[in-house]
Formats: sequence, structure tokens, C-alpha cells
Amino acid sequence: MKDLAKLSKKIGVKFTHPEILKTAFVHKSYLNEHKNKGLFDNERLEFLGDAVLELVATGHLFRHYPDQDEGTMTSFRSALVKGKHLAEISQSLELGTYLFLSRGEENSGGREKSYILANTLEALIGAIYLDRGYTAAAKFIQKFILQRLDEIIAKGLHIDAKSSFQEISQERLSITPHYELLSEEGPDHSKNFTMGAYIGAELIAKGHGGSKQKAEDEAAKNALIKKGWN
Repeated sequence: MKDLAKLSKKIGVKFTHPEILKTAFVHKSYLNEHKNKGLFDNERLEFLGDAVLELVATGHLFRHYPDQDEGTMTSFRSALVKGKHLAEISQSLELGTYLFLSRGEENSGGREKSYILANTLEALIGAIYLDRGYTAAAKFIQKFILQRLDEIIAKGLHIDAKSSFQEISQERLSITPHYELLSEEGPDHSKNFTMGAYIGAELIAKGHGGSKQKAEDEAAKNALIKKGWN
């Protein structure tokens, strides 16, 4: 496990209360094996960081994209704050190496799990906000998250695959696609769902994800590719 002081230096945030930074990396599984250590898990900081991230992202979009309507700005924001994007940033900062995990979570590859990495980044934002205030949190978000927006727009990553699949299907076939659960695997805290995207009775494509919604999104993307509608 790496020294949190090095991370603090990497992200350019000097914490007044280093214990707040440490809490950002305490996964709830760790407390099951360390009940008397006086520690707290990072879920409250994650809750706070999620709200701060959404506020900063919304303010940025409002100021820098005056010609865009609410729907477009919402799609931009969704792409910025979605779990996959946050997990990629978390990986680039090597946040997984700082996590406090239970032995079971460690052995199951917890340091590389996308949802844990995304949640940890939000907890880190919450810790920065709590310790250094809004301006410091906004600076961090701008440097590591918002600066990727141009790439997101250029690659069309903000486009909602499910909406696109539905609109094109209705336009060309006069049929509204639907989704069905094909399978689910894994324990309750780490489920993996497989959803099918259907047009009528025909299974067009499958998608996998840690939630039904994510699996549906993946299925819609794959359906667009398979139908040549992307």
C-alpha cells in the first residue's frame, strides 16, 4: 500500500486533516475485519463527493456551453460523471493501490473493480471538499475530470445509446425496443447482469454490467453496432 502523502502531492492538495484523506480509501469491507480501529468507511464521503462533482460539472457546462440546451448539457454531464469514466480516472491516479480492503475483497480483485474505483474517486472529492473547501474540490475536478470533456464530445461518448437505439428503431421499423434479463451471477455485493436488447421477439444483442441499467446500455450500444446504426 502506497503512502497517502505521495498521493496528496500528486493531486496537488495538502490536507489539513490527513485522517479525512485516509477515510476516503477505507472500503466498508475493511471494517468487517477491523471493528475496533476507530475507522469509518468512505461511503459518506462518496455521497458528499458525488454531489460536489455534479454541482461543479453543472456550473462548468452552464458557463462554457451557452448555446447548448438542457438536454445536451445533461448528456455531457452524464458522460462526465458516469462510473466508467470515473473509474478510468481513478485508475490513472492509481487510487486502487491506496485502498483499505478486507482480505476477501482483496483476493477478488477489489483494487481493480470499476465500481469501487469510481466510488473511491467520489470519496476523494468529498474529502477534498470537506478538508479544503469548494474551490480546492472544483480545481481538482477541473484538472482531472472536466478537462476530458472535449474528448468525450469528439468521440460521441455523451450519446445515450438506449435513446438512440429507440429513436432509430421507431423511425425505421415503427417498433420500440425492449430489454430482458438473460442472467445474473455473483454475490449480492458484486452482481453481474446480462441483458438482452430485443426488437419484437428478436434478440438483437446482449450487454453485461454491474447493474441492469449498465447492462442495458451496453446491450443498446452493441445493438446499434450490429444493426449498422451507429
